[in-house]
Amino acid sequence: MQRYFINEAKVNLEHDIKVVGDDVHHISRVLRMQPGNTIVCCTNDGFEALCEIAEITNDQVVCRILEWMTVNHELPVHITIASGLPKGDKLEWIIQKGTELGAASFIPFNAARSIVKIDLKKLGKKQERWQKIAKEASEQSYRNKIPSIIEPQSFLELLERSKSFDVKIVAYEESAKSGEKKNLAKALGMLNKGQSMLAVFGPEGGLTEAEISKLEEHGFIICSFGPRILRTETAPLYLLSAVSYYIELSR
Repeated sequence: MQRYFINEAKVNLEHDIKVVGDDVHHISRVLRMQPGNTIVCCTNDGFEALCEIAEITNDQVVCRILEWMTVNHELPVHITIASGLPKGDKLEWIIQKGTELGAASFIPFNAARSIVKIDLKKLGKKQERWQKIAKEASEQSYRNKIPSIIEPQSFLELLERSKSFDVKIVAYEESAKSGEKKNLAKALGMLNKGQSMLAVFGPEGGLTEAEISKLEEHGFIICSFGPRILRTETAPLYLLSAVSYYIELSR
């Protein structure tokens, strides 16, 4: 069933839900829905309502709440992916696939070896596009919430943000080359339901030794993701898959 996200909390909704913005066009023009059709509306605090369309206008779709649903599709832990700004559309790929795999938020950051530098004049449009990608991926994968995309940070700003997380890891290819195998399992073992993890990934050229040292000083666990060296857009997906298996499937 088609799902739409609304910018309202459950507590503010009694009988009706109003869908606005681009989703109005999607409902009325793309899917050609009519009053009487049913959709699922997701609130901004993670609740789902089965709704019947009551009225469609040019500006909004008014839906009658039939029942609140109790299914939770979210990871039971909050994973934030911090990516050293990569080239091309790799960050969009990370956001799309990372959303499908359950990431709670994404933080692009300027690493020492990041070739790409965000033009501040274009940041607003970039941010809108990244958030749209996350929204569409959330709808497709039946997420209860849309991940947040934090505006690009400096490395120092990332270190400051890291203080609020329960568990912190950094993927480091030199650990993989040296055969390190236990730290990721150790980090996942420290993570309890409801807690948060910040996972840092370098750009195409990887993180510098100085960056790794700073991360370690701030409590990050240095991890390898197996004996193979993963691309910057692949490593976050490996981690999210490992988290899902460890937290959701193996317990």
